[in-house]
Amino acid sequence: MEAFLKISFNFIKTEDIENLTLKILSEATGTSRSAIYRHFSSKDALIETMIKSCFSELDKEISPYLLDREGDILDRLSLALKKYLEFAKNNPHMYQLLFAKKYAHIREELVTAEDSDSSGFANLKKAIEEGQENGVLKKEDSYNQAIGIWASLHGLSSLFGDGFLDVDKIYEELSDKMIKNLIRGLVD
Repeated sequence: MEAFLKISFNFIKTEDIENLTLKILSEATGTSRSAIYRHFSSKDALIETMIKSCFSELDKEISPYLLDREGDILDRLSLALKKYLEFAKNNPHMYQLLFAKKYAHIREELVTAEDSDSSGFANLKKAIEEGQENGVLKKEDSYNQAIGIWASLHGLSSLFGDGFLDVDKIYEELSDKMIKNLIRGLVD
């Protein structure tokens, strides 16, 4: 299954996911389509597995900073937000797959903003609540605060991924300022 996913992710680096077929996977791996069907019952099942993998990769990038209760909460939040932006910048094909409107039904079956499991969003909310309990962050609705942060991160990531407004030319400066402002909004 890992070989199929690797080929699929390499494919969407240069091609639209709509062009990905199980036949292409079969030819690229030298296996029969029936072998692929043992792992994925359909293209949607393949895409669902790809989206799960993308969420897992994103969570691996940000959650360690959010869950490590040893370090300073403001530093941990800043690092997690930076890692989110870096993930989107370094993996635009994965990021676009995660949030493509066409696959919203798959994404929403896998994770919602209300999930209390160990998703990156849930861990962001938990980190905010930790900061509130410790008196470092102002006490407001942690869900709303997390949504505001995510919306900002997603917005900048989407602008960068789409190549809109030449954001790539000022990305580092813009992302650093945005993170500082987001953190300041949690404190003030």
